[in-house]
Amino acid sequence: MVDREEKRHFNDQRDRKVCLQEVGPRDGLQNEAQTLPPETRADLIERLLDTGLTRIQIGSFVNPRKVPQMAGTGEVWRRLQHRPNVRYSALVLNQRGLETALAEGVPHVEIYVSASETHSLKNVGASVRDALAEGVRMVETALGMGAGVTAGVMCAFGCYYEGSMSITQVRELVARFDAVGPVEIGLADTAGLGEPQGVKSVIASVAELVGVDRLTVHLHDTQGMGLVNLRAALDTGVRRFDASVGGLGGCPFIPGAAGNIATEAVCALLESLGYTTGVDVAKVTRVSKHLAAILGGMPAYQVSGRSRED
Repeated sequence: MVDREEKRHFNDQRDRKVCLQEVGPRDGLQNEAQTLPPETRADLIERLLDTGLTRIQIGSFVNPRKVPQMAGTGEVWRRLQHRPNVRYSALVLNQRGLETALAEGVPHVEIYVSASETHSLKNVGASVRDALAEGVRMVETALGMGAGVTAGVMCAFGCYYEGSMSITQVRELVARFDAVGPVEIGLADTAGLGEPQGVKSVIASVAELVGVDRLTVHLHDTQGMGLVNLRAALDTGVRRFDASVGGLGGCPFIPGAAGNIATEAVCALLESLGYTTGVDVAKVTRVSKHLAAILGGMPAYQVSGRSRED
């Protein structure tokens, strides 16, 4: 029988565990001018998984004319080792993309709608209402086919075009998704305009609906607030985050949207705060250098006092 002290220790240890999803192969590369071939992207994914990461976004199934960097995601998937105990996922934005992902056998899909009318029209060519209706149908289809699903809200913490977003709007979108039963709910700071108090307020409100344990948060660093916002989300109890190797990323449909919070920086920060990720920071840094050599440079940022320059 487990005594009270042992149970408290177990809960404390569990509370210090943070799960990171690497989104560099998708969100990181989609904003680069250079389009990497599927074999290079598959090799990048294998290198990233060698660092201890157990969740990775392999790419997106989207129109290659609009996002040419994601052409050939199916081939990327077929080239991978398909390691056990790794959650491989792909972003899908419409029914065609979902059908392709499911046909390829990708085990987990991520389906997002925007809280911003303007961003929704630019991103998927549909109003929020129409995008949500399609998104709900997509979640139902994916679940019916046995796939795991993360359903989420883009621009949850602010929009480049429309400014602050209504928490009520974000809650309504989450509630519609939650009604059909995705395993995870995502909140994305797509434009990187979030600030700590706003991040806490949105998360607290959404957590009332779905529970903080089901939330994952996706942060961008447009205003240099990415890691500060991560700490704010940690304070609310969130323990799942997206991050991108080298801090790459951004939204092709939002001018000036900077990259994601860097995986290296996130791991270093979490370790300094006493959290565990299971990810080897030094190995991630080596992968970042490898990718920088391919791309001809990376964004500058600080990791444990060491500068990475373009």
